[in-house]
Amino acid sequence: MRQGLAGTVPVCHVNLSLVDATPGNSAPMFLIDPAYAQGATPGGDPLTGLLIPMLLMMAIFYFLVIRPQSDRAKKHREMIDKVRRGDTVVTSGGFVGKVLRVPDNSDEVEVELSDQMKVRVLKSTLLDVRSKGEPVKEPT
Repeated sequence: MRQGLAGTVPVCHVNLSLVDATPGNSAPMFLIDPAYAQGATPGGDPLTGLLIPMLLMMAIFYFLVIRPQSDRAKKHREMIDKVRRGDTVVTSGGFVGKVLRVPDNSDEVEVELSDQMKVRVLKSTLLDVRSKGEPVKEPT
């Protein structure tokens, strides 16, 4: 140790000899003595070096993948809940039809695919509402 302006400072001893002094060994000795090299540890937990990048990756994944997907799913649910009579819809099977009836207490809708063909499909199988139909008429 050496006394300096900032207090006690460890002195690093460097071996500058080109060849080790032991007989039969011709390896160069340009390295710092092992005791001083081991004493230089970074000031912190080794998990901190992994934790910060992992949290950063999770945040990026959330904002680029999870959040847009949940927004898209929310809009789709709202669109399906607002289906009414007269809307033109596309089913997951690729059929395009006109909604004839939407019961309030059911998860099914009645869709007319052609003049002679009417089918009941689940609301969850509707992919898109292409055009809005007539407003629901109040029974009098």
